[in-house]
Amino acid sequence: MLDLTPATRPAAGLAVRCTRVLLSPWSRLSLLVAVLLAAATAMLLLEPQRLLASGGPAAQLSDGWAAVALFGLAYGVCTVAFVPRPLLNLAAGALFGSQAGLVAALAGTVLGAGISFGLGRVLGQDALRTLLRGRWMRAADGQLSRHGFRSMLALRLFPGVPFAAANYCAAVSRMGYPPFLAATGLGSIPNTAAYVVAGSEASSPTSPAFLAAMGFIVLTGAGAAVIAWRRRHRLGAE
Repeated sequence: MLDLTPATRPAAGLAVRCTRVLLSPWSRLSLLVAVLLAAATAMLLLEPQRLLASGGPAAQLSDGWAAVALFGLAYGVCTVAFVPRPLLNLAAGALFGSQAGLVAALAGTVLGAGISFGLGRVLGQDALRTLLRGRWMRAADGQLSRHGFRSMLALRLFPGVPFAAANYCAAVSRMGYPPFLAATGLGSIPNTAAYVVAGSEASSPTSPAFLAAMGFIVLTGAGAAVIAWRRRHRLGAE
């Protein structure tokens, strides 16, 4: 039994206050910001996308699927550090071909999204939810909270939405973990597959597969730009 004598009570009280401060929502949010800044800085200095493009440690493995698994793990970590997914998808296709490359890229996508979602939920949700005062922010939060799977599936299918932004918006909402991961995996297939195929066929730029993949990327990108412009125009009119 803890003996709280008059001499030990001030120290115990100080420890409790320090614990409360360290575990407060704003302290956890500050830790999240520090982690993300450190990850972004490491990405800029170390340029891990170059290591992945060359195969890195995965190239030394004799087991092909072990290399795919290692690449997927590195892919997920790199997305948390804000390495652009199109570059990683192209590298997956160039290294492993269209089929194994798609498996590695999708696994890395779901892994990176899950890590980001967990960080945002544990470290940022309590503090950031107090900032949901704007009409559009409350509407987005309500949509993700009530229709999580459907909303996240649409965000993943829409190529104009930044990957990290969708992860942390979902983490701040009341969306569940399983629907978030399921929608991420399913919704990321079309765009990811296009980039992986383009990477796997980059040595044959006139092949039907490469042309079809590039056509899909261009058309979806143009469509996303048009939709974003129209929505911005409507908001400006309002």
